[in-house]
Amino acid sequence: MRESDERISVVGVGLSFRSMAMEEAEAETFSDPPSPSSSLSPPPGQRFFDRERHVMYLEMMYQMLPYHYQSQEINRLTLAYFVISGLDILNALDRVDKDAVIEWVLSLQARPSTKDELHSGEFYGFHGSPSSQFPLDENGVCIHNGSHLASTYCALAICKIIGYDLSKINSELILTSMKNLQQPNGSFMPIHTGAETDLRFIYCAAAISYMLEDWSGMNKEKAKDYILNCQSYDGGFGLTPSSESHGGATYCAVASLRLMGFIKDDVLHYNERDAIIDVPLLVDWSLQRQVIDGGLQGRPNKPSDTCYAFWIGATLRILGGYELVHEKSLRRFLLTCESEYGGFSKFPGELPDLYHSYYGLTAFSLLEEPGVNPLCVELGITQVASLGL
Repeated sequence: MRESDERISVVGVGLSFRSMAMEEAEAETFSDPPSPSSSLSPPPGQRFFDRERHVMYLEMMYQMLPYHYQSQEINRLTLAYFVISGLDILNALDRVDKDAVIEWVLSLQARPSTKDELHSGEFYGFHGSPSSQFPLDENGVCIHNGSHLASTYCALAICKIIGYDLSKINSELILTSMKNLQQPNGSFMPIHTGAETDLRFIYCAAAISYMLEDWSGMNKEKAKDYILNCQSYDGGFGLTPSSESHGGATYCAVASLRLMGFIKDDVLHYNERDAIIDVPLLVDWSLQRQVIDGGLQGRPNKPSDTCYAFWIGATLRILGGYELVHEKSLRRFLLTCESEYGGFSKFPGELPDLYHSYYGLTAFSLLEEPGVNPLCVELGITQVASLGL
């Protein structure tokens, strides 16, 4: 790697990759995952939510990502979402250059060369990274369009968090072309060139439509029918019809239905017989995901995992059943995953990563940790950001 390549900027000023040379010795030290008994966290009697360390961890990630994340280059916008939204949850958004962030995010939107191309079947959302944008032609138009639903969700979420006026974004371009991604059965592809179709991308489409306050880009009834076909016999939702119930898929299903207005908030405390999904069975399945160590699992017979404290916890919060979670045990489990360096790991005793760090923070928001901003759980951003305040 050349000296000039050792810092690869993500948002102009920050979120750079730390070079392999700078970390080679450190990587060798941590080549084998530490055992759960290793002392990456303070002793049990000294565990507490260390807000300042988490701010420092995210600020470090904003400035320079470890080189291991180079394999996630195509998802750079998602990594930025974890950092920016995480800092907002910690009430530390002043640590980023908001103007630089917005300029970088907006530079990733795909645009057609002519108005006729808007109906060509392509999707004109946001690219996940500058590396997926091919060189511009003589008219300044990107020759190859690799925009993605998940990247578009992350882009709009970042804009709302920063406080950018979404009316300045060409929403017609996004929504008109987003119709091209919806399939006859109501599901969505994430990219117009073809890919898997499942609940993740229905959620992205619903969140995009909700944030843009315009539902012209999707057929809500068809999306609803697809979601209902994904509820399994045990109450949870699989990513596709007839597939195994999964915590992440269940969140996508419930949050999408709530965003589209098909279920009420706190539906458990209303007449659940009027609900279009089997709420009691779903709540029962969700509560069974809390296991003996206090953590939450994504599926039966799987270990507890930090991220499911959000996926399952947020599902229960939307339904009105979060009060049934044993919060003290969950908090204790999460603190075993808290790193002394800041951030959270997937399992106790491992090194932190950005994905689990972000969902660890959202879990503490659900637990109403002091000094942590409350979430709009349906959108995955803070309530303040969701309201545009």
